[in-house]
Amino acid sequence: MTVRWTGRRPGSTTGTPPVRRAVRTAKLAGLPVAFAGRQAAGIGKRARGRTAAEIDLDIQMRTAQHIFEVLGELKGCAAKLGQLLSIFELALPHGAAEPYRHALTRLQEAAPIMLPATVRDAMAAGLGNDWHDNFRAFDDKRAAGASIGQVHRGIWRDGRPVAVKVMYPGVRASVLDDLDQLRRVSVLASVFFPAADVKPITEAVCSGIAAELDYATEADTQRRFAATYADDPDFVVPRVTAQRGDVIVTEWLTGTPVSRILDSGAPEERSRVGMLIARFVLSSGVRTGWAYCDPHPGNFRVLPDGRLGVVDFGACAPWPPADFGDLVTDVVGATVNGLPHQLEIAFRRHGFAAAGRPIELEPLAEALRMVLEPLMTPTFRIDADWLRRQVRRFMEPRLSNANRQLTAPPALVPFGRAVLTLMGVAAQLGTEGPIRTEIARWVPEVAAVLERYDACHANPTDLGIARHLRSVPATGRRSEAG
Repeated sequence: MTVRWTGRRPGSTTGTPPVRRAVRTAKLAGLPVAFAGRQAAGIGKRARGRTAAEIDLDIQMRTAQHIFEVLGELKGCAAKLGQLLSIFELALPHGAAEPYRHALTRLQEAAPIMLPATVRDAMAAGLGNDWHDNFRAFDDKRAAGASIGQVHRGIWRDGRPVAVKVMYPGVRASVLDDLDQLRRVSVLASVFFPAADVKPITEAVCSGIAAELDYATEADTQRRFAATYADDPDFVVPRVTAQRGDVIVTEWLTGTPVSRILDSGAPEERSRVGMLIARFVLSSGVRTGWAYCDPHPGNFRVLPDGRLGVVDFGACAPWPPADFGDLVTDVVGATVNGLPHQLEIAFRRHGFAAAGRPIELEPLAEALRMVLEPLMTPTFRIDADWLRRQVRRFMEPRLSNANRQLTAPPALVPFGRAVLTLMGVAAQLGTEGPIRTEIARWVPEVAAVLERYDACHANPTDLGIARHLRSVPATGRRSEAG
């Protein structure tokens, strides 16, 4: 049995993340105070002749930058929330986005580092005082960091290389503290979505973050995925070796991080990886009954045989959500087939607009048609410029923006996170491929809408879509789709 302790890593000053409640509370509580100050200052700017749109954009940019900076100084829940907000960077022009990019880089790279003594204590708390008997070797040098823990390499007692994920001591209390504070400062969501019913949406976000503290549930979910994708030609999910307390031990995956593909991969490889990530996210709910909701680049590895390795199953949600098939049929069908009045009915029926609140249908329909462009052609390229146009169209702070009139059903929050994050990583990779066919393969309601669209426009339906529709029982989709 060999356990190697390397001591303190260069530049580290502490073995645990900052958990002082008063400091964390003060930083988060200061966000809405600063926001209110910017709004008050905006009144004076209007008096000096600046337009409401210019002032709103200025407030939005300053507030978002402040949010990222504060979250970058904190850890745990705050870091996770920052990952969710990172899509906002794509709403800005290249020059204006630089402060956000800098703050997000700090947020992603500033994870605390546990010192060897702290790692030993955390391992003992999780696996017991004789934890080292389970390992032939254990490397105390952190192999990778995360928002609420870090990963170490080891050799299990049977000789298998393993990854050991250890939660930061004290981070659970910090996260729960943060959640209480974030509930109090949820008014800041009005910067992005003025008409949203903030309280239940915030609660859905908080519930999802809190669930990621449960390593036992995460291990059970990973076991489900590993069994489903065993011997899959496209994907590898490492099996869980052990889980106790705040420690998870899984098989080690050796591969190229997708972050490296982002930096230096050839266009063909970038597109291939982007399509594989999309296939995994789209297939996960259908194949396992649980949707994979955290497809950011750090959770994927390209293995030497070309398959995609997938890690981190803390953010998964039961699939499908209630009425999902009807929602897709109604919203996508009305958008793709040009029926604005049906789009209004769909948005009100599925909780995207409050009763009595007007909706500007034409700009909303136009924005949705642009978002659904990948469904209109056999192949499509999603890149940063395309996604930036879509995000800016929805986020632009002008009074006529239809997005300001909408809210979001709380039950869809985890899936919204998955879709936004997937679009972000696909855009970073510059993914080009048969996106239409891939979506239709896993969402029969989309396949039915596209079949009708093709018929109306005298387009030949993709053979893959036609075959898929024949394989789905009629009771599994609405015959009046779209």
